[in-house]
Amino acid sequence: MNEHQAIDRIEEIKHNVGDPNPWMALYVDSSVPFHPKAKANFLVDVSSWSRQFLMPLIRPFCRLMICLIKILKTFVPNFIKSSWLLHHSIYWGLKWFVSPNANYLVMRHFHIGSELLQFVADNAKNVEMELHPLRPQKLRDLADDVFLQHDLNIYNFIIEMNRQLNEKDIGLEAKGELDFSAISEDFEFDDMPNRWLNFIDLEAAIEIYTPMYQLLLTDSDFWRACHSLQLDETIALYVTTLVKDHRFLGLVNNRHPIIPESCLSAGHRLMLHGLAAESLHAFLVRAKKQAEANTSQPALD
Repeated sequence: MNEHQAIDRIEEIKHNVGDPNPWMALYVDSSVPFHPKAKANFLVDVSSWSRQFLMPLIRPFCRLMICLIKILKTFVPNFIKSSWLLHHSIYWGLKWFVSPNANYLVMRHFHIGSELLQFVADNAKNVEMELHPLRPQKLRDLADDVFLQHDLNIYNFIIEMNRQLNEKDIGLEAKGELDFSAISEDFEFDDMPNRWLNFIDLEAAIEIYTPMYQLLLTDSDFWRACHSLQLDETIALYVTTLVKDHRFLGLVNNRHPIIPESCLSAGHRLMLHGLAAESLHAFLVRAKKQAEANTSQPALD
């Protein structure tokens, strides 16, 4: 099965009133904005045997490794430092062992992150931003420091935009009519690997890669990457302020960046980060369609 077949798999589930399927219930529920194909892949991934049985077994070991590496880095801070090795090891791991559903969601995430920042930049009044969009089309593109650059993009965006606003002593507000040109309704990628070894779910893969991330980056880089997850609230506030609709904020789980969370929970928080980004992007897709529908309606005499 590949990422394009996830919808078929979910929709083939027969409803049994005596034994309702939880994944079917979550798929048909429309209370939370979510792209249908992304949602189907998300649900297939979290319902996999890897997520049910493998992930709980490897999580304690991976968290122990984080503690041991932290001790090592305390005494030998630059023991190993290689962004090249980190990104190439992630790429090979995704290619050979991670499920196509999970890889599809990983690829979507970088496009979504770039579009959310571009939307804010396009609509923020009295702000001029130079962005570094990430739009990988195939897994191999991820080896080009994409994971590290994703975190840098978020921090640099927040710092630069607020520097400009603070220098002018103004708050964030929209220029006028919202520009949704940065928001895409869907993304298409090269086919994901789908060999018999490609079975590891997204959260298990994240748990495995987190100690690698810590080992092959500086302590500062690792902490910054973990802490960036709590900026979900910050980016969501920017978007909802521009749209003037704060209902989405209730869906954000990574909150209060001034009070940092432990890096031990980075794996689960990264899943929440991906979910928040997907929902915020889908929220903007809905707003874009509504704006287009309002524009296309003939004016009343």
